[in-house]
Amino acid sequence: MRRYTFKINGNNYSVEIKSIEENTAEIEVNGTAYQVELGREMKAPQPPKLVRSAPSAPPKAPTPLNTSGLSQIKAPLPGTILQIMIAPGTAVKREQPLLVLEAMKMENNILAEKDGTVKTVKVREGDTVMQGDVLVEID
Repeated sequence: MRRYTFKINGNNYSVEIKSIEENTAEIEVNGTAYQVELGREMKAPQPPKLVRSAPSAPPKAPTPLNTSGLSQIKAPLPGTILQIMIAPGTAVKREQPLLVLEAMKMENNILAEKDGTVKTVKVREGDTVMQGDVLVEID
């Protein structure tokens, strides 16, 4: 269960706690097993109980993507821009990779949300962005 090393009066002791039940512990000291009575009852840690509540309302259908007008592509989480694959004036298709964002040591492709033309690119390679920052505008 757990291992400890103690030094008492210059002597080293290797102690392993095998189990604890109510006020009795089974331990092993330098390879010798012992049953130890504890001064107070020790509670064994209990795993958390997961309780799911029934949904009160059916989930809402996702809203359709805006197919006309200006669309802003925002950073889904904080990170660093590693690569930009488009420039202003570039025609893009829905789900085409626009840039690569490194976040939490993982590379994430940021995709176009709709067909259109890139109006502006608000970041440069190497820029650090925060969640929700506008990266690209597509018209």
